[in-house]
Amino acid sequence: MKLLYQTHSPYARKALVAAHELGLAGSVQVIHHETSPTRQNAEVFALNPLGKVPVLLCDDGQVLFDSSVICDYLDSLHGHPMLIPVDSKQRYRALQWQALAQGMADAGIAVRWEAERRPESLRWPTMRDGQLQKVIAACDFLEREIGTHAAVDIGTIAIATTLSWIEFRGVYPFQTGRPHLSSWYAAFCARPSMRATTLSGDTND
Repeated sequence: MKLLYQTHSPYARKALVAAHELGLAGSVQVIHHETSPTRQNAEVFALNPLGKVPVLLCDDGQVLFDSSVICDYLDSLHGHPMLIPVDSKQRYRALQWQALAQGMADAGIAVRWEAERRPESLRWPTMRDGQLQKVIAACDFLEREIGTHAAVDIGTIAIATTLSWIEFRGVYPFQTGRPHLSSWYAAFCARPSMRATTLSGDTND
């Protein structure tokens, strides 16, 4: 399998962390591709009409995107799911946390656009603040709930990789005043899957 990847993407990192947790990292060739809304990558667009990574080229010829679909596919290769629980209650909790992480990452990226990436004359502080409030509210939710969901599943992988990106980009100091979330995050970041996939680099617009 080949994974089109970006070393500073929270979405791509989620897929690669999942591969590590499933013991599949050795079967995945990681190929770095820079993508940006302002710079089209023709190779990525040829495989994903949205022009985004991650994209997984499967051994059977399938081309899969986005990260949630890729993680679901990787989980299916075991014959029994490991990251997306079968039990209904656990399954929908894990998927909901994955959705929360996706929303946090989307909001964090919007914050960066309005705070630093967009030309200064075009920035919209009200939009920045509104998107940041989503990140803050999600972190407050996690501070309350993180102790009740200790499993390593698609939900907690998504949360950890999103928080790592928020920290990496300096979007918001989520660990301040949140001892439960901070402790959980530190422990998750110590996992081999996280240590093998550290974020690096910057977006080239």
